Amino acid sequence: MIAFPVLSLITFLPLLGVLLLMTVRGDEKSVAGNARSIALVTSLAVFALSVYMYMGFDKASADFQFVEARSWFSGLNIFYKMGVDGISVFFILLSTLLTPICILASWESIQKRVREYMIAFLLLETMMVGMFAALDLVLFYVFFEGVLLPMFLIIGVWGGPRRVYAAFKFFLYTLLGSVLLLLAVLALYHQFGTTDIPTLMQASVPLEMQKWIFLAFLASFAVKVPMWPVHTWLPDAHVEAPTAGSVILAGVLLKMGGYGFLRLSLPMLPQASEYFTPLMFTLSVIAVIYTSLVALAQEDMKKLIAYSSVAHMGFVTLGIFTLTTQGMQGAMFQMLSHGVVSAALFLCVGVVYDRLHTREIGRYGGLVKNMPRYATAFMIFMLASVGLPGTSGFVGEFLVLLGAYQVNTLATALAATGVVLGAAYMLYLYKRVVFGELTRADVKAMTDISPREIAIFVPLIALVFWMGIYPSSFIDPMAPALEKIITRYNEANAISLPKEVQP
Repeated sequence: MIAFPVLSLITFLPLLGVLLLMTVRGDEKSVAGNARSIALVTSLAVFALSVYMYMGFDKASADFQFVEARSWFSGLNIFYKMGVDGISVFFILLSTLLTPICILASWESIQKRVREYMIAFLLLETMMVGMFAALDLVLFYVFFEGVLLPMFLIIGVWGGPRRVYAAFKFFLYTLLGSVLLLLAVLALYHQFGTTDIPTLMQASVPLEMQKWIFLAFLASFAVKVPMWPVHTWLPDAHVEAPTAGSVILAGVLLKMGGYGFLRLSLPMLPQASEYFTPLMFTLSVIAVIYTSLVALAQEDMKKLIAYSSVAHMGFVTLGIFTLTTQGMQGAMFQMLSHGVVSAALFLCVGVVYDRLHTREIGRYGGLVKNMPRYATAFMIFMLASVGLPGTSGFVGEFLVLLGAYQVNTLATALAATGVVLGAAYMLYLYKRVVFGELTRADVKAMTDISPREIAIFVPLIALVFWMGIYPSSFIDPMAPALEKIITRYNEANAISLPKEVQP
């Protein structure tokens, strides 16, 4: 057991780094150097603390652990309440791992307003961790919305030529969905007089109310996933964002929607979840097939990987709404795997972009000759994205398809085509960038990955193989919390069934 409020410390420790960054003085070069060092040390300390927290985590329990509860709006029965279970603990670890990797990836590519950039990243870390740890709906909403502002600034200030357009598109899409999320929170509070998530997970919400609240949640979470057809903000955001912005966007922010379905929609609205399952299956299958075909047509590396992210997240929503043990475990595993693999693929794009300042696939070719270490790292992540057995990508997709096959054979068959299409566009990308003739002088002059870049890739490569070879080390801790959701779902729908068949 951990005696101190470890979740609050993990959540708000980055803000201490922000305060230190605000005190940095000197000329622009010294400020930038100190800002990078402070941000890196702070983020590494947060990651170390989150690992320490996981070491004290009871992996056999389905209950929330390290729970902290303090009165917040005392007259309204709204609390500052934090806690983690087998679902949220992995997302916290993913967030705290990718933040120092993002800071390292920005070490040389970000040269202007470095201090402000690092402040934005540390603020973003606080919001991400807080959202995954929140056990009160109002607190969850505050962190869920809080993510918007630093990400908006990262894209809008340090992004590409169309950064302002992409930043506003990202902001407006997400904000519109979040307004409906707020209305759903208010409706639940009005009905039950509390915003406590564990209490509401056991509450009996009327069926008609469940349907409306499910649609409100869907409007918000679908944008975050993002599901078809509200995915159009993602390619623009990825293309214009700096490399580290794309990494954290793909690695963590896209998981907020899937986490919302698991934490709120399924346990609180089990009957509505069953009612809307055909819709979720349909949207998921369309996302897998349509965005895979769109990815095949891309000439921009970042856009191709962005569309592949939508396809992979289609597997996630398909797995979640199978409401089977294998499907939900596969969805969770796929989210974690995608968080590592997609982040790594965007880092691979960033490596060559920093050297040649173009993301056009046709400008490269033959990199295996002068960048063999880069070609090896890129190959590992490409094969993980394809779902090669022995890598993290295989386990999640296999379990999702296994779970979906028990529920809907047609949806499984259609979604399985995404595996073939995924292999097609990733192998196509790798062949054109890495193999072929090395003819262009500027491509010949490109140097292989540096020690700093090796330090970025090594932990991600280790995770890809660890998750692929020893998946039970991730599946076993999340299994009790997922089984609790499935049990709640089955009990609620078993109770409601006789009422529906009565004359």
